[in-house]
Amino acid sequence: MFLSVTPRPNRAGAAVPLVHRHGPCAKSPSTDKPSSFAEALHRSRVRADYIMSRALRGRGTTTIMEMQEQKEGKVSIPAHLDTSVDSQEYVVTLGLGTPAVEQVLLMDTGSDLSWVQCAPCNSTDCYPQKDPLFDPRKSSTYAPIPCGSDICKRLQSDRFDNGCSMNGNGTQSQCGYRVEYGGGLKTRGVYSNEALTMAPGVVIKDFHFGCAYKQIGSDDKSDGLLGLGGAPESLPVQTSAVYGGSFSYCLPPVSSGTGFLALGAPSNTSGFSFTPMTPFMDYATFYLVKLTGISVGGKQLCIPPKVFEGGLIVDCGNIISHLPSTPYAKLQSAFRAAMAAYPLIPSDEYDTCYNFTGYSNVTVPKVALTFTGGVTIDLDVPNGVLLDGCLAFTESGPDDYVGFLGNVQMRTLEMLYDVKGGRLGFQAGAC
Repeated sequence: MFLSVTPRPNRAGAAVPLVHRHGPCAKSPSTDKPSSFAEALHRSRVRADYIMSRALRGRGTTTIMEMQEQKEGKVSIPAHLDTSVDSQEYVVTLGLGTPAVEQVLLMDTGSDLSWVQCAPCNSTDCYPQKDPLFDPRKSSTYAPIPCGSDICKRLQSDRFDNGCSMNGNGTQSQCGYRVEYGGGLKTRGVYSNEALTMAPGVVIKDFHFGCAYKQIGSDDKSDGLLGLGGAPESLPVQTSAVYGGSFSYCLPPVSSGTGFLALGAPSNTSGFSFTPMTPFMDYATFYLVKLTGISVGGKQLCIPPKVFEGGLIVDCGNIISHLPSTPYAKLQSAFRAAMAAYPLIPSDEYDTCYNFTGYSNVTVPKVALTFTGGVTIDLDVPNGVLLDGCLAFTESGPDDYVGFLGNVQMRTLEMLYDVKGGRLGFQAGAC
């Protein structure tokens, strides 16, 4: 049933594979064409703008999209790259229910509540998916969460609440959930309890998730979403009693590769470099780190430290990294100079894209990011730097404004989220 994955020898938890939606390793490879850079950049900006609008709502602060418009005018499972309701790019295959039914889920550190589309749900209320809908009536371990429970009450405080619905006999109410994403998708249904199979023999009992009966918005052709954020509804927090709240993943550099998602920290973390990590503002969902420097071709760029004060939200659901104005301009200028041998594609908006037609070999400069504590990470070349022939960075806003570390830059790195320790670990060459 499950794609095999070989965890590291010191992995105490279980592991599941992670793969690219358009790659040959995907359970049901998509027939859609992979997104162009322009589409990826648009989705990335929409997602970033939505996250910032949530955080800054009511504070009179200009959002990323508004500034762009003004400017223009241990358990481990395999993970695959995928398109998304909210620009997520990687998917994992898990088992839900008893007996376990495979579900292909988008993996997202910027979301908390996990959900799948559930039967009965017609084509008007749910979008088409390649796998059969999860049918709770066929699972011996499924149970809706009661409306009056503490778990349901917490949904209301965490802004996921959608009221309660009565059973057919009118004697018991069920907890309703509702989630809206930046890409326009809205999902709602019954907040439920079920067995989640991460890998053969590794079953998480009493996993809380949304059983979706009503979808509004884009057709993503995945079965649902797996939330890895820092709020109580997320998978890492729900399993913290067993795995300590830590998790890690490695995103493969190409669509034909396989990475992994793991719950729990390795018993030996000596191969990791750690930088401090904190929640973003008062939102437990988002993980924030501080960038302190950038180098191109081995040369450190001259960037004032104060422009990095806003930090970077580490967001595996965002494709492209967003940097404040000065760091982005410095990076773009140095990268262009190093790539002067190749013709730029004229564009008003996507101005660091290259035409490599006719070139049998292309030399791409190394790009490294330095974080608080002197932790320097060399990005994979070229897959951690270029996307569809374009520099996979964009501008987030003014200096000291918050940015985003996107999933292109994470490729081949094992990203270890030690939430209790307040740190993020990097280990090179993990997949």
